[in-house]
Amino acid sequence: MKNPIPALATAALVLASAGPAFAQDAAQVRSWAASCANCHGTNGVAQPGNESLAGMKREDIVTKMLDFKNGRKPATVMHQLAKGYSDEQINAIAGYFAAQKK
Repeated sequence: MKNPIPALATAALVLASAGPAFAQDAAQVRSWAASCANCHGTNGVAQPGNESLAGMKREDIVTKMLDFKNGRKPATVMHQLAKGYSDEQINAIAGYFAAQKK
């Protein structure tokens, strides 16, 4: 099993640099991001057929999530999942996945 400490430290730095609105507890953000693992893989590295989130630009993830949340992007499940997060949580989760290695 990989040591999660470097990923948590990186995520904490990304979140802290994003400003006070995103200065979430790194463990909490990792917990939110864990719900994405069923489709997008552990730490955002997906199996073939699903989109990997690891290493994507934070802005791209935020845009996609907000498009799902606001009904601008069609989906079977993602629009329902995205509505469960606040915009601040989406930004924090996106920062987590942006900090992961591809």
